[in-house]
Amino acid sequence: MKVSYHGHSVVQIQTGGKNIIIDPFITGNPLTDLRAEKVTADVILLSHGHNDHVGDTVELAKRNDALVVATDELSTFLNWQGVKTHGMHIGGSYQFDFGRVKLTQAFHGSSYHTNDNQIIYCGMPAGILFMNEGKTIYHAGDTALFSDMKLIGERHPIDLAFLPIGDNFTMGPEDAAYAAQLLNAKKVVPIHYNTFPPIKQDPYQFIELLSNQNGLVLSPGESIEI
Repeated sequence: MKVSYHGHSVVQIQTGGKNIIIDPFITGNPLTDLRAEKVTADVILLSHGHNDHVGDTVELAKRNDALVVATDELSTFLNWQGVKTHGMHIGGSYQFDFGRVKLTQAFHGSSYHTNDNQIIYCGMPAGILFMNEGKTIYHAGDTALFSDMKLIGERHPIDLAFLPIGDNFTMGPEDAAYAAQLLNAKKVVPIHYNTFPPIKQDPYQFIELLSNQNGLVLSPGESIEI
């Protein structure tokens, strides 16, 4: 399974001949190496409805005939825009032909801001567990630290965890390092930092905080095999 990082919270997974992208905020993302018009995707997984996570979902899904998996309110909102969706909710899992997806809780908000200054409620925010080829990836989405991360790691031993470290809107480095300890993932990659001034962080300082010395900083476009 090949996993790559593309700035902010954008993660791609290649497995079983499928290309899966999480939170495809590409257009307007100053850190990404991707160009929206060149991205191919079979599946789009969304953690929540904020614009810097939904990003280019509608355009990508329509052009690629991709399936969008998200919480029920967000999937319904996107389905109304002509996108093929599968709605889920916190604690639920589903076995797709590309792997199993389970949504976990996350402590954050979830709404979409339209161009005409409307705020669309998009249900609860989520973290994403993706399981295939005997491996488990955890994308925490945008979240604060919460103690049940320990339960997530115990119930689903994690090979690779993507944790936000930007602070201000999510966990900061210290809380994210404690989250990594609770999750007990084999590898931890920081996300959701340096995209905007309020979330400026040094990812290498975060890595130094990890007690298990299991951190890995991925530059946009870098990938690893798990």
